[in-house]
Amino acid sequence: MTDTMTRPSTQSNNALISSARVEGTHVYNAQGEKLGTVDAIMIDKYEGKVAYAVMSFGGFLGIGEQYHPLPWQSLDYDERKDGYVVNMTTEELKSAPTLGKDEYDRLKDRIYGAAIYSHYGHTPYWIPIA
Repeated sequence: MTDTMTRPSTQSNNALISSARVEGTHVYNAQGEKLGTVDAIMIDKYEGKVAYAVMSFGGFLGIGEQYHPLPWQSLDYDERKDGYVVNMTTEELKSAPTLGKDEYDRLKDRIYGAAIYSHYGHTPYWIPIA
């Protein structure tokens, strides 16, 4: 995490945000290039954790967009950009797992989810770390 990206302190009163405000937020790479926007956040209703941010990428006026599920911990909030930063290039994003706009239910499949987390170098939150 760079010094421009900040995590709020435990005393901050502005760390909470509604899911409606997260959707539509821009996502950038570390070089500052806009990669896309958050289309949806996926919350595990039993664990009480945000599992994924589904990012829309490319396309024009909703046509030809790709949707990439990113493990939530892959995103860092950058106050200066008022958006999220991911550590990947546009080329890496093009080869990342995708979903159709109507396929978000696939994220309920833990095997598919584990493959997504592995792609981004994260351990799925539902697997205990020893």
